[in-house]
This record gives sequence, structure tokens and C-alpha cells, in this order.
Amino acid sequence: MTTTVTDYLIDLGDTDWSGALASWSWLLPETVTLWLVNRFADLFVVLADGSVHMLDVGAGTFNRVAASRDEFCTRIDDTETAAEWLMIPLVDRLVEAGVRLGPGQCYGFKTPPILGGDYAIENVGPLPVADYLGACGAIHAQLKDLPDGSQVELKVTE
Repeated sequence: MTTTVTDYLIDLGDTDWSGALASWSWLLPETVTLWLVNRFADLFVVLADGSVHMLDVGAGTFNRVAASRDEFCTRIDDTETAAEWLMIPLVDRLVEAGVRLGPGQCYGFKTPPILGGDYAIENVGPLPVADYLGACGAIHAQLKDLPDGSQVELKVTE
């Protein structure tokens, strides 16, 4: 069976993206065009100048990955780049373990990597993409100014 890039993406049609991304307003430019979303809800967006940027939800970063969609397509043809951007090894292990996504879902970390969670199938499950993006954006917004290695205490509220 041949796999393609689309095997590692989620359908954009099942989510209110403006609502899902509200908690990322501190990091994202005011105007972006959503282009692709990998199965871990990392976004690839296009800015007004045509450049492609990646919102890495696990790391809480927003970086330019290509000058254009064409350059992006060329770069993602590289096996190592595709594996990194689409998290192919972890997605493949999840699929092999029978962890499937439903409409409007993404894979999400039970304990986010920024809080010490592992990139392991035991730390991942299907979650509503809007909820996951909202929670990750809120966590990263609160941690963005702390130095690496800072101790944090989480309090869950309604």
C-alpha cells in the first residue's frame, strides 16, 4: 500500500478554525490562510506574502518553513522533512496500534511534551481538534515567558 501526504493530514471541514485558534492569538498573525493540518493539529498556514508557516502545537512555536506553497511541496518530498512535519513515525505506530481518528478529531498528547510528556503512543489519544488546540494554546500562552526548566503547578478549573 502506498501512502501519501494526505494520509497524515486531517480534514479541515469539521472544525470551527477561528474558534479553535482563538487561544493562539498571542502567537499567530492577525490574518492567515489555513492550508493543511497534520494529525497532531500542527497547522501549515499561508501568509499574505505567500510564505508557508507551521504552528507547532506541541512546541508552541510559529515558524516559516517555506517561501511559497511550491517550495513547501518540494521540501515535504524529502523523507526526513515529511517525517518531522507530519510526525509520520508516531502516526504510523498509532495506526498500527488501532488508534483511529473520527471526524473533527486529532491525535493529542495526554501530557503535553512541554510539560514532560513523551512522544509515545501511551501518551496519545484521539481528541476533538478544537478542544486540543484551545487547551494547548492556553498552556503555551501561560508558559511563553518562563525560562526553560521552570517548575510549574497546574490547576484545573471548570
